[in-house]
This record gives sequence, C-alpha cells and structure tokens, in this order.
Amino acid sequence: AKSYGKGVFKNILEVLPGHYLTFDQGSCTTDAYWKLKACPHEDSMEKTIEKTAWLVEDAVKKQMLSDIPISTFLSGGVDSSLVTAICAKERKKQGKILNTFSFDFLDNDKYFQSNSFQPSQDRPYVEQMVDFSKTNHHFLECTNEDQRRCLYKAVDARDLPCMADVEASMLYFCSKVTNYNKVTLTGECADEIFGGYPWFHNKIAFETKAFPWSMNMEPRQALLDDELLMNLHMEEYAYAAYEKTIMETPILAEDTAKEKRRREISYLNLRWFMATLLDRMDRTSMYNGLEARVPFADHRIVEYIFNVPWQMKCPEGIVKGLLRYAGEGKLPKEILWRKKSPYPKTYDPSYEKMLGNHLKEVLSDTAAPIRALLDKTKVKQFLKSPSDYGKPWYGQLMAGPQMIAYLLQVNYWLEKYQVQLLL
Repeated sequence: AKSYGKGVFKNILEVLPGHYLTFDQGSCTTDAYWKLKACPHEDSMEKTIEKTAWLVEDAVKKQMLSDIPISTFLSGGVDSSLVTAICAKERKKQGKILNTFSFDFLDNDKYFQSNSFQPSQDRPYVEQMVDFSKTNHHFLECTNEDQRRCLYKAVDARDLPCMADVEASMLYFCSKVTNYNKVTLTGECADEIFGGYPWFHNKIAFETKAFPWSMNMEPRQALLDDELLMNLHMEEYAYAAYEKTIMETPILAEDTAKEKRRREISYLNLRWFMATLLDRMDRTSMYNGLEARVPFADHRIVEYIFNVPWQMKCPEGIVKGLLRYAGEGKLPKEILWRKKSPYPKTYDPSYEKMLGNHLKEVLSDTAAPIRALLDKTKVKQFLKSPSDYGKPWYGQLMAGPQMIAYLLQVNYWLEKYQVQLLL
C-alpha cells in the first residue's frame, strides 16, 4: 500500500479520508471534518453487546436505502452473514426476496489446500445461510482465464498495481453481479474494527515494531536487483511510515502499555489495511457500474468499537467475540461461530504455471520496463520453486502465485503510464 496522503507520481498528493480541501486565491489548504478519538469506555459487557448489535443493525438498514433493489455478498462468514440476515429480514417485510452472491473458483473443491489463513471453503456455510435466510442465491465462479484476463483491468480500475489476482477476481465477480443488481452490501471492514485478523492475536505481531500483516520484508525483496535494493532503503521507508501512524494513534493517558499497543494495532489496520480494502472494493465495483456499500465502516461503529477494551472485543480470547455475541439470535450457530476464512483464491497449480509462462514472455522482451527492477536469475529460480500457499507475503492471501501476478501488473502499469522511476 502506498503511504496515505501521497500519490505515487511526483508532486501529486492525496486528500486524506475525513478531510476536505479548500482552494482559494491560488492556495490549497486541507482540514479534517472527522477524526477518530480515544474515549473511556464505561459500558458494561451486556450494554456493550446490546449497543454493538443495535449499531450494526442500524448501519445495515441505513445502507439499504435505495431507489433500486439491493443485494448482498455472502461468504458464509459471520460478517457478510449478519449483513445478509438483516437485509433478508427487511426485504421479507416488504414481500421481497434478497439476491445474494458468493464467489469461488472453478474446480477449487479439487485443489483447495486448507491452511492457517484459509481453513475452510465457503460453499457449505453459504448453502446453510441461504436456507436460513431464504435468499435468491447465485454461486459465481471464476476460471483461470477469467482471472488472468482481469489482471490488467484491475490495474486500469485502481490506476496502480494492486492486490494481483485477489483484486482481479473481485473485479470479475462484480461484473457478473451487475447483471442482477446495481447496488450491493458487503461485510468488509469488520475484521479491522473487531480484531478479526490473525495478527491481532499473534504475540510476535503484537510485539514487533512493523506493519503486522507484512512483518517480513524479505519476500518483497527476494526478486529485486541487488543494486536497486541498495538504493531503495525499503526497511527504512516502511518503518518511517509505521512510526508516523503510531505517533498519530489516539490514546488515553490512563491506557496501560498493553491497551495502548492494542489501540496502535487497531489504528494501523484502520489507516492502512482497511483503507486498502475499501479502495479495492470501490474501484472494482464502480469500474463495473456496481455500487458496493460497507455498513461496518459506519463511523459510529468505528468510534464505539475503537474504544471498547480488548477483553470485551475478544472475550476469553474468542476472535471477534463481541460481534458474535451481538449476532446471537440472528444467525445459525455454525455460522455465528465459524472460524474466519478470508476471501477465496484459486489453488489450481495450472494457474500459477500460466502466470509463470506469461512472466517469462514479459522478461524475454528487452523493452519490458520491469526488467530494470528484477534479477532474472532470482526470478527463474523462484518460478522453479514450489509455492507455499499458506505463507503470504502480504495480508492473508498474497502468496507465490500472487507475487507473479503482481509483477505482471507492475510491468503493465509502467508501460501504460510510461512511468519514469526517480531513484
């Protein structure tokens, strides 16, 4: 992710979320109209659960307001299922059935590899949720070729290299959803707000002074040219960006060292990871004329949950325990207490092979701009090595095949925008 407040082109800046820009007589100023604040949390556990349940339901209902029929994305996880259950209930009151959509990859049942980041497939849980909420469901599948074809479209949509095939597949799925609906609600942002990601619970991530979803810089450096690496100072840049966010984190004077660190981890996720995923959702959906709404990003939810102590957010170590307790009575128990499994990706080895062959073609072109960034010997060795799908270099999904896809996107972006790198 790029540093917030900055573009990637020289002298291009970004208006930060929660800010507005004023241009007057040749000068620009920016001011904040909303900022997250640290406040004492005085509600009991019972009251906290009650208020969380109300906030989530009210946020979903507000996002349902539309002149045209809405739909929801449904993965069978607690977040999207809560959004779906609330929407389906409201639609039923109107005598209407909610359209829902789930996403997967062709033949993924054959190639899926369970790992600590992605322990289970979605379909059994989706089917249970569809039966529970009586929705009009559509199982959408993406082929290897669909995904490869959308790799560059995803760059067009984002105007930057992005989350590789994770983003390309989302763009593809959004293009299919628009055949049925033009407005949809998603369950995104709950993990950043309620502490759902593994790095919220990992002792090493908690103690390491680095972005918790990308603590190890080595996988990102592994294929780069050695001379280039010496000039980039990647660790220093990442640490400076990390420290800037840490210094901005809202805290209370009475916070213990542990609670202060909890706030820092949460704030890092809000400012970086959540912003990246929101941009991904917005770009991939609007590129296809689909309006994707994210109820969990309601500022009232963010403000309230940010100040809820960790032992209430994850009582007895239960991941997103507060949200699960707030959802009691709204979902089947198997859905409510399902272990987190992120957005799906393909495990088909032929997809990685296809990407590898394409990257070889790109590198054989002497005019390919990415050649100046990579060590060809390192890349050849990387392409020969088997991928470990359970060890991401970014987030939960970006493993070996996604590295290849990302390099292809970088080359496409450099060519399309005729980028000149100033190192």
